[in-house]
Amino acid sequence: MAKGRDFTNLLVQKGLVGEDQLEEVRSMASSTGITIQQALVKSGYVTQPEIMAAMAEFHGLTFVDLTDVEIPKAVTELVTESLAREHTIMPLAIEGNSIKIVMADPTNLDTIQKIQFVLNKDVIPVLADIEQIREAINRHYGQTETESMDSMIAEFTDTQIEHTVTESAANLAAAEDSDAPVVKLANLIIQEAVKMRASDIHIEPFVDRIRVRYRIDGVLVERDNVPRRLLAPLLSRIKIMGSIDISEKRRPQDGRIKLTIQGKHYDLRVSILPTVHGQSAVMRILDRSNIQISVRDLGFAEEDYIRFQKIIKRPNGIFLVTGPTGSGKTTTLYAALNELNRPDRKIITAEDPVEYYLPGINQVEVKHSIGLDFARIIRAMLRQAPNIILVGEIRDKETAEIAVQASLTGHLVFSTLHTNDAPSAVTRLGDIGVPPFLIASSVIAIMAQRLVRVNCVKCKKPFQPPTAEIKAAGIKEDQLAKATFMKGTGCTHCNHSGYRGRIGIYELMSMNSALREMTFAQAPAQELRRTARKTGMKTLLEDGVAKALKGITTLDEVLSICHAEAAAIAAGQ
Repeated sequence: MAKGRDFTNLLVQKGLVGEDQLEEVRSMASSTGITIQQALVKSGYVTQPEIMAAMAEFHGLTFVDLTDVEIPKAVTELVTESLAREHTIMPLAIEGNSIKIVMADPTNLDTIQKIQFVLNKDVIPVLADIEQIREAINRHYGQTETESMDSMIAEFTDTQIEHTVTESAANLAAAEDSDAPVVKLANLIIQEAVKMRASDIHIEPFVDRIRVRYRIDGVLVERDNVPRRLLAPLLSRIKIMGSIDISEKRRPQDGRIKLTIQGKHYDLRVSILPTVHGQSAVMRILDRSNIQISVRDLGFAEEDYIRFQKIIKRPNGIFLVTGPTGSGKTTTLYAALNELNRPDRKIITAEDPVEYYLPGINQVEVKHSIGLDFARIIRAMLRQAPNIILVGEIRDKETAEIAVQASLTGHLVFSTLHTNDAPSAVTRLGDIGVPPFLIASSVIAIMAQRLVRVNCVKCKKPFQPPTAEIKAAGIKEDQLAKATFMKGTGCTHCNHSGYRGRIGIYELMSMNSALREMTFAQAPAQELRRTARKTGMKTLLEDGVAKALKGITTLDEVLSICHAEAAAIAAGQ
């Protein structure tokens, strides 16, 4: 119809648009091939919500805001993802033999009839903004890029692959402008990993496939089995992005990729390792905004927070943070440096490699190829008259001794060690070759840490852990009486895992006169541990249990991280 009665008459009646303006919009829609709704929005006369409200009123339908609507899985399973994306619809609810379907255009009778035929149910149309429908599809079925990636893998022909493999580095780099399929695939893998909050992307070749996995909240999740024939072009593209030699295939290689995704800056550390089935790639995703975390946000218990603040404000001494790779040591130390970063202090770091760039701090990267190691950097940085020094890791006797000497000559030194708990760091320094009297006089505190997953705030519910878990955690009756155990049931917000995000659990051992005497006497780690606990040190397990009792995480998660300590409790040690 040209001028007959439709929802636009309601817009005129409400005074949102005039007759002349409506004629102009109809002419625009006719000449450009867009819908009347799109033309109205494009002209700026009315907003999309105003159009949808008028359409709903005209057709006698309900208009819904899908922003925070969580649709049950039993409902979404009735409509396939391909059907939802093809027609931009979303199932909302089941009412007897009818199903409410959210759509943007209720006049599309063909779509309604198709859904009725496929589902064998009567369709009750419900109106919503088309962008909200698309966002709901992505929330409940997965991101749009996922479908694009799958279809791209399926459509990638052998001809394209051979052509891509034989391209030179210059051609591959230029291929981005022509939207080459291998460029799209590499970009989509990275974009999807970022959207899923992954910390690492693992691309692993096997005999007949390539496995792509993302590490999300410390747990590896398998994403795709990419056809084996895509290995060479995919790795070539990643190497080009990371400025890595694409002709080298026999040696391990490292590189760095800088990307901007949705306005945020990301650094990707790339590691290439030759395996029996070809080269394996791991990309560690570093979000520059994540490092702006404050000490308060690290997850310290109140007493540990106060002790931590006192330690990092000391004028000199060594503060060690221990834990395995991926336990958040760098984040903790950077948070401390951010706290101390003032115009009246000079801070220099020696890192291998520099993961995040901190404004106002002098950062030096280790380069073994030219002999620029930790020891050499520390010697040089001491001539720069710093107040605070960060040494990425103490790995050998020379580095340890220079760090100790720096702490004894008026510098505050931060560093990391790979040990299982805080007391073990003392014996580890002794094993490296540092004399006990130097350890006793220089170390001011040692902190062990781990990361545990946090219950999803949107789906966590009260939960009673099994008796075996409560016993393994060593929880006492008085603690149990005040406990608020929670557990995530799984939703789209947490990717149906029940967890979203991670928080630290800590074991902070401040050196006192008793511990210094024991260190000087080379007492074993277990004796140091017992003495430290008597003077107020909370163990990793105890800190984790305290967070589980508050419902921040689950006992199961804490026990899986602190299994050695839990086993010792079970054995009565």
